[in-house]
Amino acid sequence: MDELLFEVDDGVALITFNRPHARNAHNRAMLVGLADVMAQMAARSDIRVGVLTGAGGNFCAGMDLKAFLAGEDMRVPGTPMGELGKPVGKPMIAAVEGYALAGGFEMLTFCDLIVASEKACFGLTEVKRGLVASGGGLLWLPRHLPFRIANEMVLTGDYMDTETLFRHGFINKIALEGQALAGAMDYARKIAANGPLAVMASKRIMRESASWPLDEMFARQRPLTQPVFASEDAREGATAFVEKRTPAWKGC
Repeated sequence: MDELLFEVDDGVALITFNRPHARNAHNRAMLVGLADVMAQMAARSDIRVGVLTGAGGNFCAGMDLKAFLAGEDMRVPGTPMGELGKPVGKPMIAAVEGYALAGGFEMLTFCDLIVASEKACFGLTEVKRGLVASGGGLLWLPRHLPFRIANEMVLTGDYMDTETLFRHGFINKIALEGQALAGAMDYARKIAANGPLAVMASKRIMRESASWPLDEMFARQRPLTQPVFASEDAREGATAFVEKRTPAWKGC
């Protein structure tokens, strides 16, 4: 059985964690597969947005502790997690059913949008196992949640429910149980219909600008936005609007 499933349709890449017998806990093989998928996401012009989900009613329960005890090295270059990670340039949407725990929860912190089932369960549970959330959770979570809420998750290791994280702005949309993927695909199709250069530049600026000095913000933004305004897609978008038709994006 493939540890990770990958399919592309009409600009949307669907990435599915596929270890349902282990609540999709990740071993090295799954992370190697994820690194390969991320490389394809970056290289392929036919992919405009990615959707991340899990098979069998769970998102991902974190690191497979049996694999950890067996000595598997989980430091895989090319995944978005950890110090060896690479940023994802294209939008990523998570569709969460069931458990999203530990490393599985950390994967949510590099996603741009999250749709979660009303019955989903979230947690950074590493401290309960004598471990540390070193895959980005400690670094990114305080940027996504109020500081004391992030502290509560990290230091207690307790679960949080969908409604609580929605109320604090971590989740975009609550779906009925079993409908998270449908909600995520709705977002994905809307994003895939937009200008790809504009979407990627917008994502990059939104992610990076939080650390820019106020007096340099527009200067740092300019080299990222100017190529978009000068692109064929910019003219195509304006022309399609005037001609009352759907744009035919070229990504250049």
